[in-house]
Formats: sequence, structure tokens, C-alpha cells
Amino acid sequence: MNVNQSAPPVPPFGQPQPVYPGYHQSSYGGQPGSTAPPTSYGAYNGPVPGYQQTPPPGVSRAPPSSEAPPASTAQAPCGQAAYGQFGQGDVQNGPSSTVQMQRFPGSQPFGSVPLAPVVSQPAVLQPFGPPPTSAQVTAQLAGMQISGAVAPALPPVGLGYALPPGSQMTGPPGPPPPMHSSQQPGYQLQQNGSFGPARGPQPNYGSPYPGASTFGSQPGPPQPLPPKRLDPDAIPSPQLNELPPQQKTRHRIDPDAIPSPIQVIEDDRNNRGSEPFVTGVRGQVPPLVTTNFLVKDQGNASPRYIRCTSYNIPCTSDMAKQAQVPLAAVIKPLARLPPEEASPYVVDHGESGPLRCNRCKAYMCPFMQFIEGGRRFQCCFCSCINDVPPQYFQHLDHTGKRVDAYDRPELSLGSYEFLATVDYCKNNKFPSPPAFIFMIDVSYNAIRSGLVRLLCEELKSLLDFLPREGGAEESAIRVGFVTYNKVLHFYNVKSSLAQPQMMVVSDVADMFVPLLDGFLVNVSESRAVITSLLDQIPEMFADTRETETVFAPVIQAGMEALKAAECAGKLFLFHTSLPIAEAPGKLKNRDDRKLINTDKEKTLFQPQTGAYQTLAKECVAQGCCVDLFLFPNQYVDVATLSVVPQLTGGSVYKYACFQVENDQERFLSDLRRDVQKVVGFDAVMRVRTSTGIRAVDFFGAFYMSNTTDVELAGLDGDKTVTVEFKHDDRLNEESGALLQCALLYTSCAGQRRLRIHNLALNCCTQLADLYRNCETDTLINYMAKFAYRGVLNSPVKTVRDTLITQCAQILACYRKNCASPSSAGQLILPECMKLLPVYLNCVLKSDVLQPGAEVTTDDRAYVRQLVTSMDVAETNVFFYPRLLPLTKSPIESATEPPAVRASEERLSNGDIYLLENGLNLFLWVGASVQQGVVQSLFSVSSFSQITSGLSVLPVLDNPLSKKVRGLIDSLRAQRSRYMKLIVVKQEDKLEMLFKHFLVEDKSLSGGASYVDFLCHMHKEIRQLLS
Repeated sequence: MNVNQSAPPVPPFGQPQPVYPGYHQSSYGGQPGSTAPPTSYGAYNGPVPGYQQTPPPGVSRAPPSSEAPPASTAQAPCGQAAYGQFGQGDVQNGPSSTVQMQRFPGSQPFGSVPLAPVVSQPAVLQPFGPPPTSAQVTAQLAGMQISGAVAPALPPVGLGYALPPGSQMTGPPGPPPPMHSSQQPGYQLQQNGSFGPARGPQPNYGSPYPGASTFGSQPGPPQPLPPKRLDPDAIPSPQLNELPPQQKTRHRIDPDAIPSPIQVIEDDRNNRGSEPFVTGVRGQVPPLVTTNFLVKDQGNASPRYIRCTSYNIPCTSDMAKQAQVPLAAVIKPLARLPPEEASPYVVDHGESGPLRCNRCKAYMCPFMQFIEGGRRFQCCFCSCINDVPPQYFQHLDHTGKRVDAYDRPELSLGSYEFLATVDYCKNNKFPSPPAFIFMIDVSYNAIRSGLVRLLCEELKSLLDFLPREGGAEESAIRVGFVTYNKVLHFYNVKSSLAQPQMMVVSDVADMFVPLLDGFLVNVSESRAVITSLLDQIPEMFADTRETETVFAPVIQAGMEALKAAECAGKLFLFHTSLPIAEAPGKLKNRDDRKLINTDKEKTLFQPQTGAYQTLAKECVAQGCCVDLFLFPNQYVDVATLSVVPQLTGGSVYKYACFQVENDQERFLSDLRRDVQKVVGFDAVMRVRTSTGIRAVDFFGAFYMSNTTDVELAGLDGDKTVTVEFKHDDRLNEESGALLQCALLYTSCAGQRRLRIHNLALNCCTQLADLYRNCETDTLINYMAKFAYRGVLNSPVKTVRDTLITQCAQILACYRKNCASPSSAGQLILPECMKLLPVYLNCVLKSDVLQPGAEVTTDDRAYVRQLVTSMDVAETNVFFYPRLLPLTKSPIESATEPPAVRASEERLSNGDIYLLENGLNLFLWVGASVQQGVVQSLFSVSSFSQITSGLSVLPVLDNPLSKKVRGLIDSLRAQRSRYMKLIVVKQEDKLEMLFKHFLVEDKSLSGGASYVDFLCHMHKEIRQLLS
């Protein structure tokens, strides 16, 4: 079926469905990559010397002498740039012509053919790639082998190489002769694609590997070394320039020979992007988040709502401990869906309310088992037998299924909603519609920067776009306004008034709301008074000299106003400076970069005072969610100010050194989206599991007063809650494991609802099944959140070491228990985890775990809280950014250009590249770009005339300009925050900032390059195995 066709109609469920206006799905699939701002690598800051390896049998180590050692024992530094060594003067850009890590060409996501005949083995349900073993790579690899192996019985599949012994390194080495030539003094190519002494037939191997013996281009006869930078497009990598001359000719791993995120993303799109993902089968691994696909709900929740680290859970806790793969689900309960997919159906059971299990309180779902002719049902979570109420009774068919199963969403779909009865409401009464309160800082900084005038102007029109329910004419949400500096000003905007009235509360220590009637109003009724107020605010405070602000009393006031109105709601706070005025929640400047890399570094991430946690707890009880817009010119202690937004399920937006002309578009775009998005208020979420596992840990923006209930004053369609599970009993392979996420919330119209998501997972007794059904993107999302929470209580170095150790244990367990026997020098990665090292390195190099000199304490705290509630698609592109070459693909092509790997080696100075990570957008312009291209995009005649740091491209009427601007717009539409564009010229001072996002390279703050980190991981794995 073609994705572009409309989905077949879902069975009618007999009630009108709510349509969420402005609930436009920015299809979050369809983007590669993810970014980590770079950082430092404890043990290997400099070039990593290749670790010593025992020579292969029969090769004795040469005694120490002054001459060059034989190539087999010359331990080359693992990530050394030795271009030109094998005649590779031309730096390759984009997907290289030599073979990259590819999946087996015919591979279907499930049930592909094994690569070699396997003796008495069932087919391995696994996509895997052929071994790219080019002879060049072989000679370059310093005693390290990489192999993406699959289940136990197969030879290692993927990359498998080792350095052939023999040949002295004397004189400039030419390319080695083809490895399969009979004169080769080294070892023959083995059936698993690696080199080594020939072995006898292995027990589980069938005939020799049928594929081509070598991949990639065979080097021709030896050629002289090309002169440095012969090719005008070749930009030497930084490592090459920094190396001492004698090291430049040593062995170097070919970056094209190690697993490529770009290739994996591309393969998944090609293999799985065309067919809809049907959720009827238990334990299916969905397509990657970077693939655009359609979902058909047939009993399990869509991956847009829930993604798991593994879709096949170990049956026992011992097995789970052995593998060390975290069992977690990233849940996005109110995720926006693309227009082609139906929103969850709303089921109304009337006064009786939704049907639940009497013992564990799980809600009716497709996995419940009806028995005794349909009069009773057995709970799939706790096995309790319950009576079916008479009004819900229905007969069973010959298979034991209810005959009305397909007419009831709760019996046939993975996700649906119930209308909640009054028993699910506070104080046993239905809630009022929520309210929005806009709280505007009118201190000197806010007025001078033009922020207040800009905001008031925007609010006049924005208030027409408040979220509304279904086909409602207008929004049910009421609005109120407060301005503040050292004191608070409340405004009466009652519709009967000719002019707004202002009331000042100067006693900030004992905050109260001076008016009830006329503070929260309906926009359309009070339109004239509100417009008048918004016109007056910038004029009223135009001459202010007040620089000090308060902060906690502002939140307190908003919460008290909602409490008095007996409704939930959201506060929009626009704040500019550290709150140093005398008041509760007063802060001092405690910014201290000297604490970085010390045991006290964690204090930089912790709030200064406990007052904000207490305040947040009160806000959650009232259903008061806080969204904070910060406009700092200096340190404002984001770690403390973000506590209330974080614990109430709100968002923080930060615009450092705000200038209207540069930042207006970004701020207004974020504000519009934030005000218009659909939010659930006063929410409680609980995750239930079937017997054998239970939810033990939670990550995200929420508050928990007990161990099971996630309390959210507000929850929007961008926020996720990550849940970790642990075993408390043995699981059964037959019955699998079940999760049910239930979210109770108040809709924008004040309706109390329950949203239910169900997911069934497989259980396994073989480790190979666990490793075959993992999802690396979700694993990285969990590990990043785990680490980012860890920095609150542990030194950053400890957190980094924990991550590396866990990753090494996961891969070592696979190597030991699932991969076929091979030499210790071989790095074998599970097929679906082959990107774990590159992505983990990106997390380790991120600003939170390894800050560069230019990263402020506030930036780190900001990113830390941002990542905490990101979904899998956002962390993917945040940690490994997308790099798109703009001049490679034809101008008339409507599709997005194919991405290239995030490394400086991929940049050609004759090209233009767009880099995005979900928060930033860079346009990098090479110094040798054709004059016509410069003219078409920038309307100037030469490279030197382009303004560096430009944030808007001129609107020009030519195909290239339209294409690039269209691409920028489409990237922005896919992300939850507006990405400000920065034009970066090659060799300009801004280029350092841009290079920070080229995450496969070594970072300035000491973070390892991908190649170095892979070597380091290999060393760690070997230590664990030995």
C-alpha cells in the first residue's frame, strides 16, 4: 500500500470525533541524525595509542630496535588522520564511493535470508549488512576489527578486518597488493570477511561466505603520494594539521568502514518507509524515528505514543542483569498525529464510567480475556476474574472473541479515550475550563530591549488563536494579565469597563490577589478593554528606571488567582533578570566556572533554594502549569528558575541577549506555538504492567508525590515521560509482557478524560532475541536522560564513566553470548546496535557532560532540563545533527537532499551545507562556492561580501533561493521549537561554533572523535571479556 493513499476507514465507533484545531502534525519522522554539542574524554585526550594486542599465532614480536617495526606490530594511533597514505588525496564528500555499512541489499526488516547456509539453524529474523572489507581498509586498520554480527550460529556479519602481518613500514607506503592474490605474504581473507590464519571448518558455519571477497575499489599499482591539498575541494581535517610529521603516515581507520548513521537511516527509509506499520502483531520493532511511515492501529499503541528500548524482554532478571540493556519506554501520551491518522476515539460509557479490573484497576483493553460465554473477563495484567456488568455484556464468537470487538475501540485498538465520570474529578465536581495568565516583566531591561512593546502587540492578535475543542466557535479558555518588577500590577479587564483598571500589590512577602471579578475574562467579551490595556502597558512603563525583579511571588500570585477561580491553567512568564529584589525566592549570583570538573560541579545544576520546589508542589496541586520565557543578558540561574516549569510539566524558552531585530521571529514563533498547542491540564498518569515487571523509575517534566503516580499540572503534545521497568518475577515466553499507560486529564474545554495506550511485548529466554529487537535511538534517549539526571547528584566524570561501562557491558555480553567465535581483535556489534558507540559518544561530548570554554552554566542547565522531556526523534537529531549538502542535488528536485555524516571531512569548500539539530540551524558556505550560487542565494557578487552571522536569507526570485528557503521552512515545521538561522562562512570566527556540531570529529573541549571512541569502546569490551 502506498503511504500517500488515504488509510482505509477505521470501523465506525458511532460518535463524532474531536478534531484538534491547529493540531497539525509536524511529521516527526523523516529526519536523520541527532546532535551532541562536543565535550572531553577523560582517559584519551590526545591521539589514542592503539592498544597492544597479542600477535597472531606464528608472528613473533620483533625485539626492540631502532628500525621501524613490522606493520603487524606497529601500533598505530587509533584515530590518526593519514590521508594520502594510500593515495586518498581527494577528500570524499557525501556518501563515499567505497562501500559504507549497508544492510544486505535484499534485506526486509524481518525475516531476511541468512547470508550463508546455516547448519540446522532456523532463519535468523534480522536485517544485516555485508562485510565491507576493502583491502585498503585492512591495511589501515591498526589491529582492530569491527563486525556487525548476528545470532550465534552465523559468522560475524558486517565489518570484520584486521591488519595483515608482514610488510615492513619503510619509505612512503603505497597501496597494498590485492588481498586475494596468491603472492600475498599475509593471511588469506576468511569467510567472515576478516584476515587471519586460515581455520578449519567451524562447527556452525556452512559453506564459505558466498559474497564478493572484497568490497570497495581495489587499489591499482602503487602510486606516489599525492601532494598535499592537490584537490581544491579537499579540506584537511584538523587532526591532520595537528599531527607531528612522523605520525602522518601511520595506519588510520577508514571512516567509511565504520557504521554510518546516515546509511542506517537511509536503509531503514528504503526498506520500511513505503508500507504502513500495522500494530496488530506483538513485539514488532517499529521503523526508525527518522523514517516517514503511516501507522495503522490494530491493537497496540502507535510508536508515536510509545517507543521501547527493546521489544523483546528477557524472561528473568538474571538475564536482564547479564545483558545490562535498560528496559524502558518513552511515552508521549498526547503526541500529535499526522493528518492521515485518526485521533484516538472517545468512548462514553455514561454514568457507569469505564470498565476496569477490580483488583489492579487496569482499564478494559484488547488483551482482556472474556470467559464463561462473555459473562466474566480475566484481567491480562493481574489475572483476576471479574464480572461483566449487564449493560456491557455481549456474546462470544467461536474463537472466544466478543462479537462486538471491532465496534468497540477499547476492544480492538491500542489507543483510545474514555470520558471520565465525576468520580475522576477533584472534590467530586466537574472542572471549569482552564485559564491562561500572561505575566510580563516590565523592568528596565525588558522595556529597553523592546520586548514589552513587541509582546503586547503580538498578544492582540494571538488571543484569537487560543486552543479550542472540536468544532467550537471560540476557545473556552479565559485570560488574565499581570505586569511586575519589584511589585505586581493586576489588571481588571471586565467587559463592562471603558478602560482597564490597575491594582498594585507591593507586599510581595504575603502575596494575595486583589480582585476576582474582572481578572479572568472571556477574550471576545472583553476584546476592547484588553486591546486598550495592551496599548497602554508599553507607554505606562516607558520611563521606568526599576532594574530589580521578583520571581517566586509572581508564580504565587498566578497560582492564587487560579485557586480563587477554581480552575486549572497555565502561567506564561516573560522574565529578564536574576530576581535579586527582597522577596521570597530571592537569588544571588553563584555562577562559578571554577567548579567545572570538581566534585562540587553538581551544585551548578541544583536549585539554590528549596523554596521553588515547595512552590512547584503547590502549583501541581492546583493544576497550575508554568511556561517560562527568559531573556537574559547575563547569568539568571536557569537551574533554579526552571524548577517550577520542570515540576509542573511546563516549558522553558531562552533568548540570550535578546534583540528585537535578530530574535523577534524566533520568539514570536515559539510563543504562537506555545499558546496555540493543545494541552491537558491537572493530569495524573499511571503505567501498569503485567505480572513479572513493574515501573520503577521515571524521567521527565512532572512531579511525583508517591512511587506510582506521575502528576502533571500541564502536559502538551511535545512532552514525553520515560519509564524504566525492572523484573519482580519470571516472565512467560507464551504470554509476553503488557504495558498500559493511563492519563487522566482536563481538556482545553474543561472536559475530564482518560487517554489509554496499550502495548504488548515479547519475552525471550535467548539473549540473541533481546539484541535482535532493540531500538538504539530509544536506548540513547533513555541513557541521555539517565545521565542528565545523574549530574544532579554525582560528579560529571562518574556519570560519564557509568555510561561508558554500561555500553561496554551491553556489547561485551553480546560478543560473549551471541556472536560466533572469532579473534579477540575483532569488534563485533549487534546489527541493531551498531550505532550505539557513535550516538553514545555524542551524548558524552554534549555540553552538559563535557562543556567547552564558551558554554555558560545557564546554557548547561537549560539543555539539561530540555533533554529531560524530549521524545526519541528530538534526541536523535539533537545528539547527531543532520548535515545536508545543498548544491549536490538537482535544483528542480522537490525532495530533501540526502544527508552526509557530521564530520569536517565531509565538507567540500565548493559547496553549501545546512546543519540542524532541532534547536540550531546553520548555513555553512565554502570559500570556493561558485559565484552564481552566491549571487542566487545572497544577492551579492562574491564570497567575501556575504555577511557572516546573517540570520535571514534575502527573498529572491530564482530556483535555488526558493529551494533553500523552502527547505529551511520545512525543517522548522518538523521541530517543536523555532530554529534561528546563522550563516557561517568557511574560516570565519563563527566556524568554531558550527564545528562544535560536527560530532564525528574530535571536539575542542576534549571529546573523542567517533573513530577514537570506537577504539576506546573496543578496548573496554576486551578488558571485560578477558
